[in-house]
Amino acid sequence: MFKKVLIPTDGSELAAQAANAGITFARSINAEVVALHVSQPFAATIGFDGMAAAYAITDEAYEKAAQEQATKYLQSVLDRAETAGVKARPVAVSNFNVADGIVQAATEEGADLIFIGSHGRSGLSRLLLGSVAAKVLSLADVPVLVYRVKEEK
Repeated sequence: MFKKVLIPTDGSELAAQAANAGITFARSINAEVVALHVSQPFAATIGFDGMAAAYAITDEAYEKAAQEQATKYLQSVLDRAETAGVKARPVAVSNFNVADGIVQAATEEGADLIFIGSHGRSGLSRLLLGSVAAKVLSLADVPVLVYRVKEEK
């Protein structure tokens, strides 16, 4: 049924939990994995506090750092997939809106399932922090499996 599973990661411990579960799921259905990292472009970093942030780092330095970070995060997922015997490949994209980037990458990569982690926030924290998973659910044209990650307390 599902042959290509897109697994987004932001490099966090909670994203690693979701990626592990996604890889286990992909292995169980004999699907390949597309590991995805969405970074935001440099212009997004100056939106909140104006031009002051622009002087702290150059556009080129930001893009290089974002690329290095994406490579590191994606390699972690690829290593897990290799250990599990799951075919996987990395994709890094840039988008002002992370949820849009995930949905667009799923379409471009021909993924037939998005496997995404969620903190399971509710109430005021969800209102203030938002939920990438909820936004992906509302935008995606393919099925989305939301994995509730467990935060250690």
